Amino acid sequence: MSELILHHYPMSPFSHKIRTIMGYKQLAWKSVIVPGFMPKPDVEALTGGYRRTPYLQIGADIYCDTALICDVLEHHESTPTLYPEHRKGLSRVVAQWADEQMFWAAMSYNFQPHGLQVLFANADRSLAETFVNDRKAMGFPLMNAPEAAVNYRSDLRRIGSMLDENVYLLGDQPCIADFAVYHPLWFTRIATPNLANIFDATPQVLTWMDRIATLGVGRMEKLSMPEALTVAASAEPAALPEHEVFLDDHGIELGSKVAISAASFGVEPTIGKLIAATRTRYTLARVDARVGNIHVHFPRVGYVMKAL
Repeated sequence: MSELILHHYPMSPFSHKIRTIMGYKQLAWKSVIVPGFMPKPDVEALTGGYRRTPYLQIGADIYCDTALICDVLEHHESTPTLYPEHRKGLSRVVAQWADEQMFWAAMSYNFQPHGLQVLFANADRSLAETFVNDRKAMGFPLMNAPEAAVNYRSDLRRIGSMLDENVYLLGDQPCIADFAVYHPLWFTRIATPNLANIFDATPQVLTWMDRIATLGVGRMEKLSMPEALTVAASAEPAALPEHEVFLDDHGIELGSKVAISAASFGVEPTIGKLIAATRTRYTLARVDARVGNIHVHFPRVGYVMKAL
């Protein structure tokens, strides 16, 4: 397998989810820093339109969404596992709750005016305005600050209850649930520390966060975007696994031109030829003038596919 190239930026919470998993698995990876907001022409050359951060590049294969990236990393290095056999279903359920519900309570709390003031304290005012307008354009489902605080505190109490009996959320070892819960809390603590007093009522959560932080981020080397584009242009997409069965839920045949987009926020579509639709993912084949043949992969859950 070719080298792992993570396209991310430092203050992206979902990127930190993957960086921490790299640390847990002690993986070597290349780091490409991408813009935090539009326009992203270099990103679009690889993804075909998908703009959310992060995404994972392996040669000429692009993996979108952290749920899918986690599965790819597990396949790349299965030990230590993200999905312990005796907690496989539960760990995925907790992770999905964290990514799709708890995350928005936490980020709504973080993005209140007092949080944004600290987050952009050393930045030009226009940068803060650009960021806020960009996130509005993405359709971020933010709640108002008082409701966010109520929900976030409730979530932290639930997390604390899990940690009253376990070293990690579901046992003695970290799993996907830990990394999905951790990253929005990390953002509160690191990016908006003036709001971190929300953890005061749950000290066991802070102890657990310190424990996760010690895992590090693996063995990271910097790579420029032009170099990443060259990697893609010099490679061909990996052959699709022969054993994966085509699963048709849409009445759309393989080889059809389709658009795939996120079901919630950041719904810019990626257009290409459908070459795989398995139990867990879609794969589109694309040709880009800058990088040639590309396969872009999406998880089925959380994404919408339409024929064109």
